[in-house]
Amino acid sequence: MRHRILATGAAIVMLALAGCTSATDSLAGQYQDGSGQGYISGDGAFTEIPIAERGDPVEFSGPAGNGTTISSDDFDGQVHVVNFWYASCPPCRAEAPDLKSLSDEYADVPFLGVNIFDNVENAATFERTFEIEYPSILDAKTNSVQLAFATAGAVAPNAVPTTLVIDRDGRVAARISGRIADTKILAAMIDTVVAEQNPGS
Repeated sequence: MRHRILATGAAIVMLALAGCTSATDSLAGQYQDGSGQGYISGDGAFTEIPIAERGDPVEFSGPAGNGTTISSDDFDGQVHVVNFWYASCPPCRAEAPDLKSLSDEYADVPFLGVNIFDNVENAATFERTFEIEYPSILDAKTNSVQLAFATAGAVAPNAVPTTLVIDRDGRVAARISGRIADTKILAAMIDTVVAEQNPGS
């Protein structure tokens, strides 16, 4: 029973890619508590990485729901936000209105979703329900985007949801692990990274 529950969780994919021992312990604890979540829920903790300590640029590519391909090249030279999610993840649903609001507010900062579990139809239903207009890569079949972030010396997305702020060099500059607790936190992260890249503004 335990193996069946864990095998169906999208979190297993991310654990295999990120190799995160603490995440494994977290999932085991959630199972023992009887929550039946099937995902690793972060606690909303956030990390900001000084410029000199950031990892390598993350290069990724994957299919969007409309059949086009989205890649890191599309964001070249731009501060952008990447959110890892899937439709039946409760904290993903809870934070969706906040992500929509911030993506509308920061029109000059592209947002990108990375859906780690759903098919095209389920992802599209979620996006319609929450009026999400920014695109998402459907990463369930290949896990290539998750792998790119986990192996590029970046801060691995080891919980669902995870939200990353990427600097103009394509490096992870900040991370929120779990649901965004307050939109002001992500807004401040974005402002910081934009300001450091545009010191004269």
